[in-house]
Amino acid sequence: MKRFDYAAPRSVAEAVRLLAAHPRALLLAGGTDLLVQLRSGRKNTDLVINVKRIPELDQIRYDAARGLTLGAAVPCYRIYGDRAVRQVYPALAEVASLIGGIQIQGRASVGGNLCNAAPSADFVPLLIALGTACQIAGPGGSREIAVEDFCTGPGRTVLQPGELLISLRLPPVEPRSGAQYLRFIPRNEMDIAVAGAGVAVVLEDGVFRSARIALAAVAPTPLFVREAGEYLAGKPANADSIHAAAEMARAAAKPITDMRGTAEYRRHLCAVLTRRALEAALQRAREAR
Repeated sequence: MKRFDYAAPRSVAEAVRLLAAHPRALLLAGGTDLLVQLRSGRKNTDLVINVKRIPELDQIRYDAARGLTLGAAVPCYRIYGDRAVRQVYPALAEVASLIGGIQIQGRASVGGNLCNAAPSADFVPLLIALGTACQIAGPGGSREIAVEDFCTGPGRTVLQPGELLISLRLPPVEPRSGAQYLRFIPRNEMDIAVAGAGVAVVLEDGVFRSARIALAAVAPTPLFVREAGEYLAGKPANADSIHAAAEMARAAAKPITDMRGTAEYRRHLCAVLTRRALEAALQRAREAR
């Protein structure tokens, strides 16, 4: 690992100033990806900026009327350990408990998982399904974008020079709604998804009022299958509708063949995982108040 300097700013403004002064600086929110990349030489820098001491990046705020705000540096263990998250956004708590082992969960952050921009990132499909917005700060001020527009390619995001992700804002949970993320991995734990599916649905009188579906590890970025969710809106909440949406997810996938699985196998998994995730989300919605 090459030598680099280290900074730990206490405010967003200070972090932005450091990024402006050091164009090659890299941000550390948890470090479980960054430190491996630095050690292997995949990334190099003259400055690592630890953002975990910035209050806005290290807090969880929940309000029934406004929804949930997750600081970009909040680690997994705090997400699944938060009572409001477990009760109101149970699928999110489940995803936080899937990432790595207990040691990784003590450091790995939701913002880091997103900013690493891996196509297989477990948090991102569910964040897309839940309609999450990204809060970004930089030299030009603050801006907000939908999470499905954040990743632009493997390891690439919309962040411009001097910008950093501050927080993720999840909208309030609607009545009769449910969400689920499922993945397929070769081993029981601590592995990268061969494919994954995150879904969220809202029911009304036995009909899908709305739905959102996103996939992991089957495209250059986490893939929002907008057309599948739009198809479900207004359809009966039954097996036929779910099967059709799952087939649309299969058709939208753009997987590659690698050592983890063939492209055709990944397409098959997209249909299976989407169907099962929709069934689980539907059950949650029926049980919701």
